[in-house]
Amino acid sequence: MAKHWLDTEAYPFAAHYYPVNGHQLHYIDEGEGDILLFVHGTPSWSFDFRHLILDLRQHYRCIAIDHIGFGLSDKPAQYDYSTQNHARTLERFIRDQQLPRFTLVVHDFGGPIGIWAALQFPEKTDRLIVLNSWLWSAKNDPDYRQLTRVLRSPLLPFLYRYFNFSPRFVLPQSFGDHKISRATRQQYTRPFAHKNQRNGTVAFVHSLLHDQDWFDEIWQNKGPIAHRPTLLIWGMKDPVVKSHHLEKFKSGFPRATVVTLDTCGHFPQEEAPERVISAVRAFLTVDL
Repeated sequence: MAKHWLDTEAYPFAAHYYPVNGHQLHYIDEGEGDILLFVHGTPSWSFDFRHLILDLRQHYRCIAIDHIGFGLSDKPAQYDYSTQNHARTLERFIRDQQLPRFTLVVHDFGGPIGIWAALQFPEKTDRLIVLNSWLWSAKNDPDYRQLTRVLRSPLLPFLYRYFNFSPRFVLPQSFGDHKISRATRQQYTRPFAHKNQRNGTVAFVHSLLHDQDWFDEIWQNKGPIAHRPTLLIWGMKDPVVKSHHLEKFKSGFPRATVVTLDTCGHFPQEEAPERVISAVRAFLTVDL
């Protein structure tokens, strides 16, 4: 099931597939040792964790999934692409793969998806690593209120479906000082080469509009894992998930270690991988 566009030098990982709801979810499983479970957001896939995995697989077992509709996973025309269903799928994956204890690594939509799944297995969740994400309702956030005008526009799904708007335009604009190269951007655009492969990104737009109560439910019920050692890595030039989101996370996870990256935007693992790797390695060596 190799893809001709895939840069196998940048992403030299063996493909694995997990059957779910009649479709194939792609994941990678590299290295041995304590488990790091990576959960991506939009419009990304396991590719955006490649730098971390290439380094950390020397000492850890690194597992990174592609949500259905993303990356190298199937992209069916008819499917429940809701954020909640991605979370339930991750729960099934953890259970069916019989994963023992793990550290959860999440970014963007991977935050609510991954943390919801972790809450189903609090006894297995050792640590949390969060990169530019959220976990609560944004209904009272002035930035979100302004964004809802865009989210409600019938033009937005059209742009996402017919112009591949999310990876082609939204993703590059979310970077800070470290701009994405053309070659790297292709690894984010090519999984969505055709309009019928873009249902996943369209669904995440709808999620921002309709799932705020669900996000807040996760925040309110985070108690069983809220006191786990947590690493918050934050690109401070993120135009959407801003510094006040970091402060909110700090308020809810009292054992948090914070690493701020002043020149990075929404994708610190892509923009400053060496600094992210260094922070993660240091965090993982501290005793629980």
